[in-house]
Amino acid sequence: MSQPADTLIVLDFETSGLSPDRGDRAIEIGAVKLHRGEVVARFQQLMYPGFAISPFIESYCGIDNAELAKAPPCAEVMAQFAEFIGDHNLVAHNASFDRRFLDAELARIGAGYGGEFACSLLLARRLYPQAPNHKLGTLVGYKGIRHDGVFHRALADTEMTAKLWLAMLADLAREHGIHNPSFSLLQQLARQPKASVASFLRRMAG
Repeated sequence: MSQPADTLIVLDFETSGLSPDRGDRAIEIGAVKLHRGEVVARFQQLMYPGFAISPFIESYCGIDNAELAKAPPCAEVMAQFAEFIGDHNLVAHNASFDRRFLDAELARIGAGYGGEFACSLLLARRLYPQAPNHKLGTLVGYKGIRHDGVFHRALADTEMTAKLWLAMLADLAREHGIHNPSFSLLQQLARQPKASVASFLRRMAG
């Protein structure tokens, strides 16, 4: 039987570009461990990818090359992060992006992870189809989640994603009668065709 999604890792990467297949690397990782709705641990670290990042990336995420030159190498940081995530399930906003970089960076050091991924962006699309869009900043405003105005830094985005995730679990309980759903059910909901969401939510509550 699937276990409730009561302990998981919410993560976010800042990167040198869009694709590890084209040589882009992670430059910052931020993560929080959620246990029964509370943040019980945090992980944040810049990492040096071995080359200078572009002026656009410096401006976009507020990380400059001088900072990165002083940071530990990716391999060192990712070894620590692999220990942090362990075998817990993982959540990210636009998870396909973060998963590509996580897989690529861990493959470089011969490490892996035992959990599965869920995407808060896809889940939000199913639960909040009426939202203006499903970017993290938009959803944070849409749900009235308090924040400090910092986006595109890994730990800040992770904190917001964790709050959004908990808001979605609360809405599932309050509006749909779905309490303590398993991680696999949340993954299934995120993958549902739009036309099937209402009937799927009724089955989840049954």
